[in-house]
Amino acid sequence: MNLLELGSFHYKEKKLYCEQKSVEEIAETVGTPVFIYSKNYLVNQYKEFDKAFVGINHNIFFAIKSNFNLNVIKILLDQGSGVDVNSGGELYRALKAGATPNKILFSGVGKTAEEIKMALQHGVKLIKAESLSETNLIDKIAGEMKKTAPVAIRINPNVDAKTHPYISTGLAENKFGIDSSKAEEIFLECSKLKNIRLCGIDMHIGSQITSIEPFVEAIEKMAELFKKLKLSGIPLQHFDIGGGMGVMYKEENFFSLFKLSERVKEILLQLDCEILFEPGRFLTANAGILVAEIQYIKQNRNKIFFIVDAAMTELLRPTLYGAYHHIQPVKINDRKDIIVDVVGPVCESGDFLAKDRTITECIEGEKLAVLSAGAYGMVMSSNYNARRRPPEVIVDGDRFFISRSRESFEHLLWDEKIIDELHT
Repeated sequence: MNLLELGSFHYKEKKLYCEQKSVEEIAETVGTPVFIYSKNYLVNQYKEFDKAFVGINHNIFFAIKSNFNLNVIKILLDQGSGVDVNSGGELYRALKAGATPNKILFSGVGKTAEEIKMALQHGVKLIKAESLSETNLIDKIAGEMKKTAPVAIRINPNVDAKTHPYISTGLAENKFGIDSSKAEEIFLECSKLKNIRLCGIDMHIGSQITSIEPFVEAIEKMAELFKKLKLSGIPLQHFDIGGGMGVMYKEENFFSLFKLSERVKEILLQLDCEILFEPGRFLTANAGILVAEIQYIKQNRNKIFFIVDAAMTELLRPTLYGAYHHIQPVKINDRKDIIVDVVGPVCESGDFLAKDRTITECIEGEKLAVLSAGAYGMVMSSNYNARRRPPEVIVDGDRFFISRSRESFEHLLWDEKIIDELHT
């Protein structure tokens, strides 16, 4: 299986298409670099996830940290999804996209008092606490607001997710959650707080997990804790499994959600509660591509460089932790394969999209598609080197829509000015 077989991107008459729309036509209309997303893929991925857990009382909350484009969020809301947010900004975006507060989870390891107030003011489904200090602050703020805060506590099950250390979150050495060895003690202490209603137990062991075993191990551990807490008199109503299900970037042997469901269904049904999931990458990664144009081709000794107009400012993952993104021409040609570095114009040696990559020989002015760019692409973009962030386009059948335009130079200076008093 290759990446193009997974989703809505395919070649027709040697040209790359997203659904029924030519990628080259989109790029020529809006310019490059540009992110292009498939509505059809987003809908199908959501339906596949939902179908895998039929028979289990479950709800899906799209983790918008993976892609917070308003229309991407709205497409998934239209399918029945809730939303998982990690900041006041993400909460604001979710509400602007039309999410109802009772279908919003507020996560995050370091929420500010302002963000906690914002969550309580809007009446989110729950606030996910990650430390005893945080539960005390939530209790204090809720008391001042004369509200009762629905709180779930995230437990760190100390399970190795076998993923990149930067996206592993379930080990005791990670900053996330409360140590599972102290969970009962902390739950009982928090149950005494007057302005908190403990409603659930949460976990999230990492991202881009391609093995089923870490999930099974963590769910088994957390299910036993859930039962103990209920027996102690804490009326828990949900168990949040989190997200992190892996997708294909290269040749990963990712597991089937249906097999995961088979392995854990009996355990989850015994809990007699609502099961929550927070997929992000699973829904969006292969829904999108980043299209870039080759500006220059040069050779330094034996090294060939494709210098493109996309950079670490558009797609940080390769620079940040050596992530692999498949790259191929937007138009197929019959030239030979060569080994190149695909690099951007940013003033850093770490600015690359691929190193020592086998790609069909191209010429200046041709366009490349960087696949699997629908997750952790635009959301991690920046204005370094005063670069303008790119547009985002959503394709629906044979139509495309500009969901976000390319930033203008005025965007870069929207709240900045020369202060005359400093220069007299």
